Amino acid sequence: MPSELPAELPANLLPSKPAAALSGAVGVGVAIAVGEIASKTLSADPSPLYSVGGAFIDRFAGSLKDIAIQLFGKNDKTALIVGTVIISLCIGALTGIGARRRQWIPLLAFSAFGVFGAWAQTVRADVGILDACLAAICAVAIGVACTHLLLRLATPKPATRMVASPKGTPTGSPTSATSPTQSGPDERQEVSLPSRRRFLGTAGGLIVLAYAGMKVAGALAGEDVIAAVKNIRIPRPFRRRALPAIQPFEVSGVAEYVTPTSEFYRIDTSLRTPNVDASTWRLKIRGLVDTPFEISYAELLAMPSIEEVVTLSCVSNEVGGDLIGNAVWQGVPLTDLLERAGVQAEAEQLFSRSVDGWNSGFPIEAATDGRVAMVAYAMNGARLPTAHGFPARLVVSGLYGYVSATKWLDTIELTTWRGANGFWVPRGWSKEGPVKLSSRIDVPRAGSRVKEGMFALGGVAWSPSIGVSAVEVSIDNGPWQAAELGNVASEHTWVQWRYVWSATAGDHTARVRATDQQGNAQVTANQAPAPNGATGLHQISFSV
Repeated sequence: MPSELPAELPANLLPSKPAAALSGAVGVGVAIAVGEIASKTLSADPSPLYSVGGAFIDRFAGSLKDIAIQLFGKNDKTALIVGTVIISLCIGALTGIGARRRQWIPLLAFSAFGVFGAWAQTVRADVGILDACLAAICAVAIGVACTHLLLRLATPKPATRMVASPKGTPTGSPTSATSPTQSGPDERQEVSLPSRRRFLGTAGGLIVLAYAGMKVAGALAGEDVIAAVKNIRIPRPFRRRALPAIQPFEVSGVAEYVTPTSEFYRIDTSLRTPNVDASTWRLKIRGLVDTPFEISYAELLAMPSIEEVVTLSCVSNEVGGDLIGNAVWQGVPLTDLLERAGVQAEAEQLFSRSVDGWNSGFPIEAATDGRVAMVAYAMNGARLPTAHGFPARLVVSGLYGYVSATKWLDTIELTTWRGANGFWVPRGWSKEGPVKLSSRIDVPRAGSRVKEGMFALGGVAWSPSIGVSAVEVSIDNGPWQAAELGNVASEHTWVQWRYVWSATAGDHTARVRATDQQGNAQVTANQAPAPNGATGLHQISFSV
């Protein structure tokens, strides 16, 4: 096959631009699917697609984190992967158009994709160079082959047609005086148009194969690696924190005291949930300790455990936001693990790493000052779900997740305070991240309309590890009025509140503020989540 078509080739002998664009886009889609399958087959996980997305997060997470959460909420990672695929398909379309005359362009463009994907795999994950290169070669070769196949099917072909010559036309040389005059067949160059049905049928078949390939890759990814431990019985906790037996009131629409697992927020940098094989998983305790050690999943479950109710919050939670939840956690106290390791005097920071490389760190005092701090393996009475960190994660009351809530826990390392920085610190976020006292109005919803008469406003307030002592509500910038507080399991959880008000016709506003158990009032000045958590009072507008 020639590497380049002559520049003077007539346009009617080239694939149409739409067909060429579709050829390149389909080729990229097939290459992505092949890369997924090859990576899973070779156990080179994460795949090139997810590694490239992860590299994007590593580079731009600091500047785009809040924007992504504001635009897409808990679907920010899905939006990134979809965006990555769309951009790749667009580049593939341009590649296909360029290949109308220069058939070497797909090989060049796809090879560049393959090199970048392999680089991202080897840099961001524990993937060998050989495995990454093999996955890239498979993806590039098949992607280029599919692109050229479709381009050939879309290319018109010259055809020779024999037509009868008019009588009296010389059949020999037109310059020969002796050429006899006679009638006979003549050749005419025409263009044979490609079969649109065949082209679209092939393209559609490749699209279906690519989609099926992505599904196969998902199956090969070990989505059900935790199936082997589904029947493992979660042990009874050595110490259990009782939930409130009853609440003094109920306001429809206010967040439940215990957030259902299916509704608990998830914000992290992992584009694909790590699937950890509990039978081979080991938690490593090392660093500035006298006795480094490793512990298996079974050994962790065999240790005396506690069950506590703890509210966790994401530092990206806006004032009035929903990136917060309250759950029942069971696990092993960090103090028990640290005592076994023997923490050295110079240790100042508990630095943890996930199996996917994410990391965070917090002062060691937060693990030893009496607050709830555990390696959790159960949530709301059941084994920890994969999305929330199976087989184990850290739960530390009073600290934002970006400095403490490492999921898919792999390593706990004791370091000096300057010995290591968590993932978000070099990206502009504070090294320390205590959760700020805050409150939220759940009822009524902003912009809603309520009935005239007695009406109950409600919501939640929180200051984990300290507790909330009071919540107040102001209607239409009027005087602050005390709200009723619900019962709580401990100071480590949020509290529900209610304020009954005689609603009058018209447009209204409502604000809420809280005071913690130490007498500190909620900060009223507005501050964005960066660099260490949002402040300000939640205010809504509604009508009666």
